[in-house]
Amino acid sequence: MDKKAHWEKVYSTKQLNEVSWYQPTPEVSLRFIEELTIPTEAAIIDIGGGDSLLADHLLEAGYTNISVLDISSAAIERAKKRLGDKAGRINWIVSDITEFKPERQYDFWHDRATFHFLTTDKDIQTYMEISQQAIRSGGKMLVGTFSENGPEKCSGLPVKQYSEESMSATIRRWFEKIKCIHTDHLTPFNTIQHFLFCSFRKAIA
Repeated sequence: MDKKAHWEKVYSTKQLNEVSWYQPTPEVSLRFIEELTIPTEAAIIDIGGGDSLLADHLLEAGYTNISVLDISSAAIERAKKRLGDKAGRINWIVSDITEFKPERQYDFWHDRATFHFLTTDKDIQTYMEISQQAIRSGGKMLVGTFSENGPEKCSGLPVKQYSEESMSATIRRWFEKIKCIHTDHLTPFNTIQHFLFCSFRKAIA
């Protein structure tokens, strides 16, 4: 089964709160957005946003320029259904991140738990090239991945674990690290997943 088929099956067979990454309030992401002083008119893209609730919270906070990208059309259709009339205020993009061809630049790139599914040097390099194209000069990025103490698999797929040092080394070609934190995510199944979140700023050209 290829990647897209895998994720279409996941989102077609499991409910919102039946996946390990579910969180009713994305507290860590929202705290970073506040600390990074991302303005409400900023162009934001949520990579692998699927039917997560970050977009809902951003709309409630007054953000007006939100894009959500996910490989799964089923995930995006579920999010649209949940948001109802508000769904029209979001730009929805169905794409594998490694095949994404950005048509604009963004002020803030958010990725919680997509990057760690890229396990080959080629895919990681492609992701970095796409992100640096898509983020405007001086723009900011937040990446959340499993830490070195996190799971080795998610949704039956292998993942790449990161330390603050390995994350920074991977991303520093185009981005300057701002801050990294470790945090525990409590899954709906009462298990703990250890995450690393790092924020970065793209160098001003």
